Amino acid sequence: MSLPQLIRSTFLEKYGSEPLLIRSPGRINLIGEHTDYNEGFVLPAAIDKYIYLGFAKNASGSCRIYSLDFEEEQIFTLEELKPRNGWINFVMGVAAQFVGAGYVLEGFDCVFGGDIPIGAGLSSSAALENGVGLGLSELFALRIEKLDLVRYSQQAEHDFAGVKCGIMDMFASMMGKKEQALRLDCRSLDFAYFPVDLGNYQWLLCDSGVSHSLADSAYNKRREECRQGVALVQAHHPNVSSLRDVDAEQLKLLKDQLPGTVFRRCSYVIQENERVIQSCEALEQNDLDRFGAYLYRSHEGLSQDYEVSCPELDFLVDFTRDLSEVAGSRMMGGGFGGCTLNLVKKSASQFFTEKISAAYQNRFGIQLKAYEVNVVDGTKRHFLH
Repeated sequence: MSLPQLIRSTFLEKYGSEPLLIRSPGRINLIGEHTDYNEGFVLPAAIDKYIYLGFAKNASGSCRIYSLDFEEEQIFTLEELKPRNGWINFVMGVAAQFVGAGYVLEGFDCVFGGDIPIGAGLSSSAALENGVGLGLSELFALRIEKLDLVRYSQQAEHDFAGVKCGIMDMFASMMGKKEQALRLDCRSLDFAYFPVDLGNYQWLLCDSGVSHSLADSAYNKRREECRQGVALVQAHHPNVSSLRDVDAEQLKLLKDQLPGTVFRRCSYVIQENERVIQSCEALEQNDLDRFGAYLYRSHEGLSQDYEVSCPELDFLVDFTRDLSEVAGSRMMGGGFGGCTLNLVKKSASQFFTEKISAAYQNRFGIQLKAYEVNVVDGTKRHFLH
């Protein structure tokens, strides 16, 4: 039985009615890491790892939510939308945004489950929030614009999950298009699509299986270092409001006045923004070798200048450098664990996976998980065939 069929049968068994089905994808970020909170550019894409959700009205004041993955039901009322612990916050948080915006909801039932690997940095929480948003909009005929749904998802994460995330994850999951990457301007939220025609290549994720505990504190420290850099540049160029406004030459002229670490952080962000623009040109020209070279450069910057990599991620990227079947590789996400993104020849995919898995096991004693992913449409209604 497929996952959507399992959602439907579980729904019928638990709640006794036919559900409206929604499919909401995870995402990868092709390039543009740690640029989002510096008002820069990112290049994400929705992928074929999903959360599926079923919804129906229940003619009561209560909302009953069942998680297939946790095999657990939680109940809340629309009058008492306060953060709790655990996965229910992603559902309640979105409902709270709707109520706060003046939309009229009634009691509803929801069953959800998915195949997005948890902890791999593929944005399962954004997929869940988007799925709840679109599901409630469809169920109650609210006709909420997709961009508003994206904002509600982000706000739900801030208010209920307590994570002050950027908007990229929700945006990519909701607005994704099949075989297209989405270049998002994190300042204006303007976006454009670029073709991802991989030909003989495919995306392969290698999940390091590690999550180093310094990720959160290091993330906040990087944000602060970028702010320090901006403040110093502003003293000379008052029109500068973020690193987005600074070019490499301006930064270079102030190098002596900046702490070395701050200079390296800012340098990386400026270069990464430029790489996003150049990567889009490479995709338009279908130049995958050039695109792959930008992936490697991105990783070098993240590892050496931004210092958010770790030995496991560096090993996985370095392992690919001399392999003719790999066009490019880099760490993806906040850092200190999670996945590497690899552009690998389809014909060599299995051979590559076996080879890198054995080397990784040998070096770190960790079983590597690898996922082939394809670029797909964003959150939408799902119909059983």
